[in-house]
Amino acid sequence: MNYRSFGKLGYEVSALGMGCMRLPRIIKDNGQSEVEREKAWEMIRYAADNGITYFDSAYGYHNKTSEEVLGEALEGGRREKVKIATKQPFGTMQDLKTGGGANIRENARRNLENTLKKLRTSYIDLYLIHGIGGHCWEDVKREKIIEEYEKFRSEGLIKAIAFSYHGKFPLFKEVLEFYDWGMCQVQQNFMDVEREVTEEGIHLAGKKGCALVIMEPLRGGSLSIPPARIQAIYDEFPVKRSAVEWAFRHVLSYAGVSTALSGMSTLEQLKDNIKIFSQPDLEPGCVTPKERDILNRVRAAYEAVKTIPCTTCEYCLPCPKKVSIPGIFARYNDGTMFENFTQSQRGYMFLTRGNGDASHCEACGECEKKCPQHIEIIKQLKVAHEALKGWVE
Repeated sequence: MNYRSFGKLGYEVSALGMGCMRLPRIIKDNGQSEVEREKAWEMIRYAADNGITYFDSAYGYHNKTSEEVLGEALEGGRREKVKIATKQPFGTMQDLKTGGGANIRENARRNLENTLKKLRTSYIDLYLIHGIGGHCWEDVKREKIIEEYEKFRSEGLIKAIAFSYHGKFPLFKEVLEFYDWGMCQVQQNFMDVEREVTEEGIHLAGKKGCALVIMEPLRGGSLSIPPARIQAIYDEFPVKRSAVEWAFRHVLSYAGVSTALSGMSTLEQLKDNIKIFSQPDLEPGCVTPKERDILNRVRAAYEAVKTIPCTTCEYCLPCPKKVSIPGIFARYNDGTMFENFTQSQRGYMFLTRGNGDASHCEACGECEKKCPQHIEIIKQLKVAHEALKGWVE
């Protein structure tokens, strides 16, 4: 296993981090899912015994059971050998709907205490404010959440303060420069080099000495099983690699990246990834110009697929029924592009929970009057809904 410096925090971690959002699951008779604990324990313990020293979870993963499963698996000597990162979204601090100020901070403390119990540990190595973005950043500052995290750290409950982020570079830059963070976790893969925080964000984190953890290096698994047209491009290269390895090599080529997370669901996937991340040449700068050309061509081939021509201009919004039209089309287009709807269906599940899915469309036609691309939105929402519905978690 290759190891990398974890920014200014002064230690090293495995280049492969185990994400605990996609642990093996079973679907119960009532249609709900739960973690298949025996298999999950086996995977986590195998990871810890075979070089992985970084484990990532969150308050809400697997219906709030991921932390508990991780704690059970690491108990008995393994916990002390690894770093645990877990996260609390600002929204969970508001769950009790008790107003702002002290009550929000009290809820944050209560959630942390529950997390510590689930993890069966007295401290967390990295505690993240989860999913910082435009919807909550001003609230995070106003409610002094960072100051509350500093109290946790002074009490020895957490070792370092961090944040996770999905979004564009300008706000990422603002958040990153607002505080002396120990770590930031962002989405990056070769499809997103000009999206999300972009390469500029990766370099900025490195300049600040902030450890950088990459999530979604496989785009939720979408990059792991390429269609034939994509595989043909990979096959042109004289060194034969899996699509998974190509994607991992991209993110690890950046010097500022400390670890790349993989949400593995089977022991076979775990073993394959450990093998990839143990290759001696998997270090900063490992992608050559010829290899970069292959990845650029693969990205172009994916993006050439004809999809719903939504530009996410949002002129169609607000929908009277709060249907998330651009969000639905983006998920459908991703599934179509990658010929893999797994990640898109999971994302649609969250829209459904928030009542923003296409089933709420009443075909009023207001959106179609405003769409500059003249998309048949009502028709396409039905198509997208049929392709995206059905994820269980």
